[in-house]
Amino acid sequence: MARKSFSQNALSFLYKHLRRPENPTSTQWKIINAHASQLKYEKYASLVHRAEELSNQTLIFHSEASLLKSSSLFPYFMLVAFEAGGLLRAVIFFLLYPLVCLFGEELGLKIQIFLCFFGIKKESFRLGTAVLPRLFLQDVGDEGFEVVKICERKVGVSDLPRIMVEGFLKDYLGVDAVLGKELKVVCGYYVGLVEDIKADGNVLDEILGEKRTGSVAIGFCSYKKLLDQHLFAHCKILPREKYPKPLIFHDGRLALRPTQLATLAMFMWIPLGIFLVLIRVPVGITLPHWMSNPILAFSGTRTTVARSKSSIASTNNEKRPNGILYVCNHRTLLDPLYVQSVLDKPLSTVTYSISKFTELIAPIRTIHLTRDREKDGMAMKKLLSYGDVVVCTEGTTCREPYLLRFSPLFAELAYDIVPVAIDVQVSMFYGTTAGGCKCLDYAFHFLNPYPTYCIKFLEKLPDSHTCKFGGVSKIEVANHVQHEIAKALGFQCTSLTRKDKYMILAGNEGIIQDSKRP
Repeated sequence: MARKSFSQNALSFLYKHLRRPENPTSTQWKIINAHASQLKYEKYASLVHRAEELSNQTLIFHSEASLLKSSSLFPYFMLVAFEAGGLLRAVIFFLLYPLVCLFGEELGLKIQIFLCFFGIKKESFRLGTAVLPRLFLQDVGDEGFEVVKICERKVGVSDLPRIMVEGFLKDYLGVDAVLGKELKVVCGYYVGLVEDIKADGNVLDEILGEKRTGSVAIGFCSYKKLLDQHLFAHCKILPREKYPKPLIFHDGRLALRPTQLATLAMFMWIPLGIFLVLIRVPVGITLPHWMSNPILAFSGTRTTVARSKSSIASTNNEKRPNGILYVCNHRTLLDPLYVQSVLDKPLSTVTYSISKFTELIAPIRTIHLTRDREKDGMAMKKLLSYGDVVVCTEGTTCREPYLLRFSPLFAELAYDIVPVAIDVQVSMFYGTTAGGCKCLDYAFHFLNPYPTYCIKFLEKLPDSHTCKFGGVSKIEVANHVQHEIAKALGFQCTSLTRKDKYMILAGNEGIIQDSKRP
């Protein structure tokens, strides 16, 4: 008999230890014991219709077969190869993948793990929590998700390494325990080999603890790939509003889903994309706007603008000696440059965590903030005395349709405040990163075939809504501006901050000392 896969053995082991005798007619899905060679398929009503009866039971499910519509694991390994190993490793993995498929499912999977994980530092590997959840959520079937969520206790079993799926299953699906392949580590680095761990009776106690007593186990999976594909081909993708936990933060450079065809298109595009980057960046930095804008548009960049008269009208009132403050949400580090380009007048801006090299080449006056409220306030006042200023008050970028908490510092400094709503659309690469090299952000943005910026200048805040003339608190002003921008973009407001983002994605507070800035 052919040797069973890790997931089949794990599922059978957990089911055998959790199961208690019950009436067979009350079961809708059956797991055949570990010695069965095929899945016995019978017609049963949906588990979803018995949610109340099953809510106190334990569900043991195969994460790939039960949740994901696609049966291919290529996109997830390609993402690991590209993000953790770099472009060269990704190319090697792509070229060898057709040969890997010839070795069969079990051996082929081990070869893929070796190609993607060999030499990767364990301590710095955060793709399982920062990058891969977005890719998994994009492929979750709505029907499979409905079945998984009805049970109180859930145990996920996966053919993938545990470090790849644990963050997704625990953080976004509320799974109690995850069983997956464990990778060998030597001197703090993965060597690409799988640990040979044999399950014993103590494993279950460690996973569920006291929850094991008196529980009923239900298995949800399929061992027949053709059946999986037939069933899940008709499933709907889980809509964003059904996510158990909102996907607000994620990292990584790849914006596309790296299927085989998409990856091939990306590799074919990169040489031409690098050529365009070498044109777009110098043109945007060195040439005046009336010359650079047509050239950038001809190269494929897109900019759409909507503005109101009050948002760009200058104020000559003697009571308002300072310049106009343009308050933006933050999508990429290019936001202030695009606002300056659209207005076609010199602006100043404040920065926090961008590299020294980026500040050096930026065609806009910048002041580096220190997180000291008094010093930062004085710096912004000085900039406003010189003229108009554009600020991104979220303090960090957010890729998804959400707005982070707006810092109220700007509200008590300016007389005239103009909210600016910004959205960015890319097709291949993200121009932002939390754990990568920030000095390459602008290069990755312009590496896209058609990077698109959408800018909306909203109505200038009336005097009654400002701190200077209306007596409104700075927090109320910041919240009002946040809600106006969110309404214009169709985004949702949150109270999350820069610190929250970096703790989730990079495991730190996002503070970069001047001596460590590249």
